[in-house]
Amino acid sequence: MCISSFFGRVADMTPVLSTLQVLPKRCTVIHCDVAVSMSDKPSQALRHGRWKSSMWKAIEAVKNGEAEVCISAGNTGALMAMAKFCLRTMASIERPILAAIWPTTRGESIVLDVGATIGADAHQLIDFAILGAAMARAVFDIERPTVGLLNVGVEEIKGQEEVKAAGSILRDGLAPGMDYRGFVEGDDIGKGTVDVVVTEGFSGNIALKSAEGTAKQIAGYLRDTMSRTLSARIGYFFARAAFAALREKLDPRKLNGGVFLGLNGIVVKSHGGADAEGIAAATELAYDMAVGRVVDKIRADLDQFHLRQTRNETTAVSSTAPGPGA
Repeated sequence: MCISSFFGRVADMTPVLSTLQVLPKRCTVIHCDVAVSMSDKPSQALRHGRWKSSMWKAIEAVKNGEAEVCISAGNTGALMAMAKFCLRTMASIERPILAAIWPTTRGESIVLDVGATIGADAHQLIDFAILGAAMARAVFDIERPTVGLLNVGVEEIKGQEEVKAAGSILRDGLAPGMDYRGFVEGDDIGKGTVDVVVTEGFSGNIALKSAEGTAKQIAGYLRDTMSRTLSARIGYFFARAAFAALREKLDPRKLNGGVFLGLNGIVVKSHGGADAEGIAAATELAYDMAVGRVVDKIRADLDQFHLRQTRNETTAVSSTAPGPGA
């Protein structure tokens, strides 16, 4: 039975698939003449790659119900532009949000946005929170995930006006499917203080790249330290199991795959340089998203939030309206 499809040039993929035993029997290869390059601008890729490129065909398969998810390791900007144009965003969502799984001392958390939307107003941040909570319920199987807004301090008086306004609305409990815990700081991300950390794409992308760089820095320090002296090498020999566990924890391949949320379909972006293990991690994430019906959860939560908000605003107007004879 076919469980997956590969979109691209048949001549390039057939030799690779022929070396495998099981996969060729359980997939199909869809030939596409055009491939979007990493250097293509999103507008250029959308203009010249629509209807012909492997990236567009893979996304279109999700739109037509021929696939549950699309996984791509290609050009991020082009993927987002094509996904938005083909699948469209849900009501109230202006553009897709990129969410990432983040390793923490308590396990894993979700951070969004990590680069798709630079700058966000209060209503967009609330949408981010709703999307992230729905993803956490699907991927982590948590009934009410905890959510925090990334800020320069935990005090309510601190931060940008957009963040403070979003926090005020979230504290009112109008957003469904989450346990809002208030503001969190940068060090709370690694601590796993909350299941979902909400921020706009500029600060989220910097946080992501900083964490990746710090992990590489620590690995380099350990590697240099353990090989510096004979006693250090002997110590490493006896502690190699602990170091292997640490290396496993810091391995970015285990958490490969960012998810574009807010679309009428599931699109997962894999790192362009991911190896087989990294691609497998992205595929597992995509599978969890599909099985968890994350798109349905997001759509239902957004509808419920906007209904509650409308009722709340109506009640507020009614309570301030002058009574008879005023």
